[in-house]
Amino acid sequence: MPASDAPVTGASRPGGAVPPGPARPSRLDPEIAARLRRTPDGLVAAVVRQHDSGEVLMVAWMDDEALHRTLTTGRATYWSRSRQEYWVKGATSGHHQYVRSVALDCDGDALLVSVDQVGAACHTGHRTCFFTELPVSSPEATS
Repeated sequence: MPASDAPVTGASRPGGAVPPGPARPSRLDPEIAARLRRTPDGLVAAVVRQHDSGEVLMVAWMDDEALHRTLTTGRATYWSRSRQEYWVKGATSGHHQYVRSVALDCDGDALLVSVDQVGAACHTGHRTCFFTELPVSSPEATS
């Protein structure tokens, strides 16, 4: 049964304070949870890429429950730091992310989420959030 696209509200702690480690109840497999190295507010960075091209689309945040929902529903689910609630990518925009795979990095502090992106990944309407190139000075070659 597919998960609702609607964000789960009321998931934060009173006053917005979030303790270290898993802050919200989760059904994530304890073996996976034990491998995660979270920020003090209980989050892990999720780098999201297009599964077939490798194009980096966005970076978002997951807690244990968001990761559980992502792994069990096949729909990318994140924790919104600004709204303090879960959101399924595409719930309001229609620009869905269908998850093809999820990998944990060697340190356990980042996830690589490979998706089939439908529409724009960025809230600005761009395909990717990484559309602003910055100038880079090249070091002079030494001979």
